[in-house]
Amino acid sequence: MIKVLIVDDQALIREGLNMMLSLYDGIEIVGEALNGQEAIGIIEEREVDLILMDIRMPVMDGVEATRIIKERFPHIKIIILTTFNEDEFIFQGLNYGADGYILKDVSSKELVDSIKSVYKGDMLFHGQVAKTIAGVVKASKAVEKDISLESLTPRELEIAKLVVGGRSNKEIADILYITEGTVKNHISRILSKLGLRDRTQLAIYLKNHGQAFESDTRLNHNF
Repeated sequence: MIKVLIVDDQALIREGLNMMLSLYDGIEIVGEALNGQEAIGIIEEREVDLILMDIRMPVMDGVEATRIIKERFPHIKIIILTTFNEDEFIFQGLNYGADGYILKDVSSKELVDSIKSVYKGDMLFHGQVAKTIAGVVKASKAVEKDISLESLTPRELEIAKLVVGGRSNKEIADILYITEGTVKNHISRILSKLGLRDRTQLAIYLKNHGQAFESDTRLNHNF
């Protein structure tokens, strides 16, 4: 059972999410909060596996709440659920450890699938958010090719590209016709070579080294 906390300053959104998610097996709503500060108070008293976090809220917004929660409760997964598709918020949240971004217009099935995917350890970006990240990567102009990227094999570069595109391990495995276990092994090696901790740091790293990453000719090789 995935224990979910809903954090949003709009009662209609909270009630709607609660009602919708309660219809699905495997998900338990353990609480609702009006802002980040309330969310932290609930986490201190109850067991929470995953938070659906709005961005723009009074008292404490979702970005600041993500920073504090990830510092104090790093095991809790956080999905930013928002109508705002803005680079500043996306990358601030990622820097603080958010595990995914989903726009509020997703279907109930997409949301449930996303919750289950992030709970398993995948990093997730809903369609338009993934396009925003990819756009920022492509717009990076003045970054020289980083020697760390040269340490990656063509296969690792391809997998890294899919990770930054928001693909789950299962999706990467299906695209490349390999097993999920092989994908996990590749990602572990990528993180080790680049000196990174997790998929979130990988996405940020590749965003900051966008030109080198996108232009690496080895991505066009056949495997």
